[in-house]
Amino acid sequence: MANGWTPERRARQAELIRQWRPWEKSTGPKTEAGKAAVSQNAHKDGIWRTLRELSRALREQNQRLVE
Repeated sequence: MANGWTPERRARQAELIRQWRPWEKSTGPKTEAGKAAVSQNAHKDGIWRTLRELSRALREQNQRLVE
């Protein structure tokens, strides 16, 4: 495979992960400050900024068409 993961390696890793069960140890943020911080994670991606800019541009274009 191009990424170095053969079907055997992938199967072995999947079995190891099922043994480790990392999802049982993951608790996420506990404090209100932590919850507020992680709620903004999607905004850091840049997609929201792009959508906001697109929305602003469409609004301005619509206003010009109405005039």
